[in-house]
Amino acid sequence: MISSSFCIFEIMFEKKKSYTVNEIKHKIENYCVYQDRCHKEVEQKMRDFQLIPEARELILLSLMKDNFLNEERFSKSYARGKFRIKSWGKQRIVRELKFRDISAYNIKTALKEIDEEKYLKTIYRITENRNDVISEPNIYKRKKKLIDFLMRKGFENDLIYKTVNEVVS
Repeated sequence: MISSSFCIFEIMFEKKKSYTVNEIKHKIENYCVYQDRCHKEVEQKMRDFQLIPEARELILLSLMKDNFLNEERFSKSYARGKFRIKSWGKQRIVRELKFRDISAYNIKTALKEIDEEKYLKTIYRITENRNDVISEPNIYKRKKKLIDFLMRKGFENDLIYKTVNEVVS
Protein backbone atom coordinates (compact mmCIF):
# COMPACT_ATOMS: atom_id res chain seq x y z
CA MET A 1 0.00 0.00 0.00
CA ILE A 2 2.70 2.44 0.96
CA SER A 3 4.81 1.70 -2.14
CA SER A 4 1.92 2.30 -4.56
CA SER A 5 1.02 5.64 -2.98
CA PHE A 6 4.70 6.60 -3.04
CA CYS A 7 4.82 5.92 -6.83
CA ILE A 8 1.80 8.14 -7.35
CA PHE A 9 3.47 10.85 -5.27
CA GLU A 10 6.64 10.55 -7.39
CA ILE A 11 4.67 10.85 -10.63
CA MET A 12 2.78 13.91 -9.40
CA PHE A 13 5.98 15.75 -8.45
CA GLU A 14 8.24 14.49 -11.20
CA LYS A 15 10.98 16.97 -12.01
CA LYS A 16 11.12 18.50 -15.47
CA LYS A 17 14.01 17.08 -17.43
CA SER A 18 16.77 19.57 -18.06
CA TYR A 19 18.49 19.82 -21.43
CA THR A 20 21.72 21.33 -22.64
CA VAL A 21 21.61 24.21 -25.12
CA ASN A 22 22.74 21.87 -27.92
CA GLU A 23 19.98 19.36 -27.11
CA ILE A 24 17.37 22.12 -27.15
CA LYS A 25 18.83 23.48 -30.38
CA HIS A 26 18.52 20.02 -31.95
CA LYS A 27 14.93 19.67 -30.71
CA ILE A 28 13.98 23.06 -32.16
CA GLU A 29 15.72 22.22 -35.45
CA ASN A 30 13.55 19.10 -35.65
CA TYR A 31 10.51 21.23 -34.79
CA CYS A 32 11.34 23.52 -37.74
CA VAL A 33 12.11 20.66 -40.12
CA TYR A 34 8.75 19.00 -39.48
CA GLN A 35 6.90 22.06 -40.82
CA ASP A 36 7.79 25.65 -41.68
CA ARG A 37 7.59 27.82 -38.57
CA CYS A 38 7.49 31.55 -37.94
CA HIS A 39 9.70 33.34 -35.41
CA LYS A 40 6.80 33.70 -32.98
CA GLU A 41 6.19 29.93 -32.84
CA VAL A 42 9.89 29.17 -32.35
CA GLU A 43 10.25 31.80 -29.65
CA GLN A 44 7.24 30.32 -27.83
CA LYS A 45 8.82 26.87 -28.04
CA MET A 46 12.03 28.26 -26.54
CA ARG A 47 10.03 29.93 -23.76
CA ASP A 48 8.53 26.52 -22.99
CA PHE A 49 12.08 25.25 -22.41
CA GLN A 50 12.66 28.23 -20.08
CA LEU A 51 15.90 29.30 -21.76
CA ILE A 52 17.88 32.32 -20.71
CA PRO A 53 17.76 35.22 -23.22
CA GLU A 54 21.38 34.70 -24.36
CA ALA A 55 20.74 31.04 -25.22
CA ARG A 56 17.49 31.95 -27.02
CA GLU A 57 19.28 34.51 -29.14
CA LEU A 58 22.12 32.08 -29.91
CA ILE A 59 19.71 29.36 -31.03
CA LEU A 60 17.59 31.80 -33.05
CA LEU A 61 20.63 33.13 -34.92
CA SER A 62 21.81 29.59 -35.59
CA LEU A 63 18.39 28.56 -36.95
CA MET A 64 18.30 31.53 -39.31
CA LYS A 65 21.92 31.01 -40.43
CA ASP A 66 21.30 27.32 -41.20
CA ASN A 67 18.00 28.20 -42.95
CA PHE A 68 15.79 26.24 -40.54
CA LEU A 69 13.89 29.46 -39.89
CA ASN A 70 12.89 31.62 -42.83
CA GLU A 71 9.95 34.04 -42.55
CA GLU A 72 9.51 34.48 -46.30
CA ARG A 73 9.39 30.74 -46.92
CA PHE A 74 6.98 30.32 -44.00
CA SER A 75 4.62 33.03 -45.21
CA LYS A 76 4.58 31.67 -48.78
CA SER A 77 3.87 28.09 -47.72
CA TYR A 78 1.29 29.27 -45.18
CA ALA A 79 -0.61 31.28 -47.79
CA ARG A 80 -0.49 28.47 -50.37
CA GLY A 81 -1.58 25.86 -47.86
CA LYS A 82 -4.45 27.77 -46.28
CA PHE A 83 -5.79 28.75 -49.70
CA ARG A 84 -5.47 25.30 -51.24
CA ILE A 85 -6.56 23.18 -48.26
CA LYS A 86 -8.97 25.40 -46.31
CA SER A 87 -10.08 27.69 -49.18
CA TRP A 88 -9.32 30.82 -47.18
CA GLY A 89 -9.55 34.21 -48.83
CA LYS A 90 -6.72 36.74 -48.93
CA GLN A 91 -8.08 38.85 -46.06
CA ARG A 92 -8.15 35.88 -43.69
CA ILE A 93 -4.63 34.86 -44.71
CA VAL A 94 -3.35 38.41 -44.17
CA ARG A 95 -5.03 38.59 -40.75
CA GLU A 96 -3.49 35.28 -39.66
CA LEU A 97 -0.03 36.24 -40.91
CA LYS A 98 -0.24 39.60 -39.07
CA PHE A 99 -1.20 37.69 -35.93
CA ARG A 100 2.07 35.77 -36.33
CA ASP A 101 4.02 39.08 -36.60
CA ILE A 102 4.99 38.59 -40.25
CA SER A 103 6.28 41.72 -42.00
CA ALA A 104 4.19 43.57 -44.60
CA TYR A 105 6.76 42.75 -47.29
CA ASN A 106 6.52 39.00 -46.58
CA ILE A 107 2.71 39.15 -46.51
CA LYS A 108 2.69 40.86 -49.91
CA THR A 109 5.12 38.24 -51.25
CA ALA A 110 2.97 35.43 -49.82
CA LEU A 111 -0.19 36.70 -51.52
CA LYS A 112 1.58 36.54 -54.89
CA GLU A 113 1.66 32.76 -54.42
CA ILE A 114 -2.12 32.62 -54.93
CA ASP A 115 -3.07 32.39 -58.60
CA GLU A 116 -5.82 34.91 -59.40
CA GLU A 117 -7.69 32.54 -61.73
CA LYS A 118 -7.72 29.75 -59.12
CA TYR A 119 -8.80 32.30 -56.51
CA LEU A 120 -11.89 33.25 -58.55
CA LYS A 121 -12.69 29.61 -59.34
CA THR A 122 -12.45 28.78 -55.65
CA ILE A 123 -14.84 31.49 -54.49
CA TYR A 124 -17.39 30.44 -57.14
CA ARG A 125 -16.99 26.75 -56.24
CA ILE A 126 -17.45 27.22 -52.50
CA THR A 127 -20.32 29.68 -53.04
CA GLU A 128 -22.16 27.17 -55.24
CA ASN A 129 -21.46 24.31 -52.82
CA ARG A 130 -22.66 26.32 -49.85
CA ASN A 131 -25.72 27.53 -51.76
CA ASP A 132 -26.70 23.89 -52.42
CA VAL A 133 -26.45 23.12 -48.69
CA ILE A 134 -28.49 26.12 -47.46
CA SER A 135 -32.18 25.21 -47.23
CA GLU A 136 -33.44 28.79 -46.76
CA PRO A 137 -36.30 29.54 -49.22
CA ASN A 138 -36.14 33.33 -48.72
CA ILE A 139 -33.63 34.63 -51.30
CA TYR A 140 -32.47 37.56 -49.14
CA LYS A 141 -31.79 35.37 -46.09
CA ARG A 142 -30.01 32.87 -48.36
CA LYS A 143 -27.78 35.64 -49.71
CA LYS A 144 -27.09 36.90 -46.19
CA LYS A 145 -26.01 33.42 -45.08
CA LEU A 146 -23.74 33.06 -48.10
CA ILE A 147 -22.21 36.50 -47.58
CA ASP A 148 -21.55 35.77 -43.89
CA PHE A 149 -19.93 32.44 -44.77
CA LEU A 150 -17.66 34.00 -47.39
CA MET A 151 -16.69 36.83 -45.05
CA ARG A 152 -15.65 34.30 -42.41
CA LYS A 153 -13.55 32.62 -45.09
CA GLY A 154 -11.81 35.97 -45.65
CA PHE A 155 -12.78 36.97 -49.17
CA GLU A 156 -13.02 40.60 -50.27
CA ASN A 157 -16.44 42.31 -50.00
CA ASP A 158 -16.78 43.37 -53.64
CA LEU A 159 -15.88 39.87 -54.81
CA ILE A 160 -18.34 38.32 -52.37
CA TYR A 161 -21.28 40.48 -53.49
CA LYS A 162 -20.50 39.90 -57.17
CA THR A 163 -20.24 36.12 -56.71
CA VAL A 164 -23.34 35.78 -54.53
CA ASN A 165 -25.44 37.83 -56.95
CA GLU A 166 -24.32 35.62 -59.85
CA VAL A 167 -24.82 32.32 -58.04
CA VAL A 168 -28.14 33.14 -56.33
CA SER A 169 -30.70 34.43 -58.79
